[in-house]
Amino acid sequence: MSGLQKQEALVQEFKDLLKQEQFGSQGEIVDALKANGFDNISQSKISRMLSKFGAVRTRNARQEMVYCLPAELGVPTAQSPLKQLVLEIEHNEVMIIIQTSPGAAQLIARLLDSLSKSDGVLGTIAGDDLFSLRQLMLVKLMKTIKKLSNSSLKT
Repeated sequence: MSGLQKQEALVQEFKDLLKQEQFGSQGEIVDALKANGFDNISQSKISRMLSKFGAVRTRNARQEMVYCLPAELGVPTAQSPLKQLVLEIEHNEVMIIIQTSPGAAQLIARLLDSLSKSDGVLGTIAGDDLFSLRQLMLVKLMKTIKKLSNSSLKT
């Protein structure tokens, strides 16, 4: 794994940990990252990452003070790369659920609705930051999503 790939993996794991909203100290985040295979991590690096990504301490559902990432607030435009707008993709054999930054779900859903059925898209239902996509054939659809992820919303 190259240095850039390691850094991207570290950032993704760091964000995933903060999404759990269960880490109340920088030391706990260091320990969790080390447990997940990131050995060269220090408290000072975590401090810099928390600052860089705008993490804040807040109360979780159990009223514990924990670190978390703020919601992404940028308004998407037609030139926004899809990979910056799509936060998470979950799927099974029936449906794909795509979580986006706020305001981007309807833009991306409309783009996907404009594809033909030969691309594997049956239709979408979108809210503000989440949409579901029904596919005809999962294999075709995953290829289409991969192709679209390297483009912008502008067609």
